[in-house]
Amino acid sequence: MTNEMMKVIEQQEQAIDYVEEAQEENGSQFLSFVVGDEEFSVSILKVQEIRAWENPTSLPNSPGYIKGVLNLRGTIVPVMDLRMRFRFKHFEYDATTVIILLKNNYNGKDCLMGCVVDGVSDVFSISESAIREVPDYGSAIDSRFTSGIMTVNNHAVTLLNLENLLNLDLIKHPYAGGNVSNG
Repeated sequence: MTNEMMKVIEQQEQAIDYVEEAQEENGSQFLSFVVGDEEFSVSILKVQEIRAWENPTSLPNSPGYIKGVLNLRGTIVPVMDLRMRFRFKHFEYDATTVIILLKNNYNGKDCLMGCVVDGVSDVFSISESAIREVPDYGSAIDSRFTSGIMTVNNHAVTLLNLENLLNLDLIKHPYAGGNVSNG
């Protein structure tokens, strides 16, 4: 190889290293929100939109935490109340209650699921290396629904595992909260 080619390859490698360091330094972005008295987060890349609370059309014979469906510009989107899914105390729907529309892949197909939360907190960046494993302490939340814990502004924020939380095969999971119908 010529010296010029070696210089070009070296410059490309340095550029790749710089981008990787910048990603690690700046971190990934997450949306945090409140459910009950706890703060949770999801990757901002999974958020389609945030909507004010509106009463969905109910579905017969669905688990209690499935509030119904919304018509989102022609797309029917199921809506799940995360307080009920996690077996938290029921709270009133008020001015801060919102539905976060989350994108997920199910059986190779992109889907949307609305999740009712008590309020949106913040968008923040954190490096992937700062996310810690969730300790096994017998939580009422099924551990399959969490990916890790991170510290943001001196308090713990739980990172949700959307692949499991929004997995339609787990909707009737017995530890998923709410009243599960047998129909």
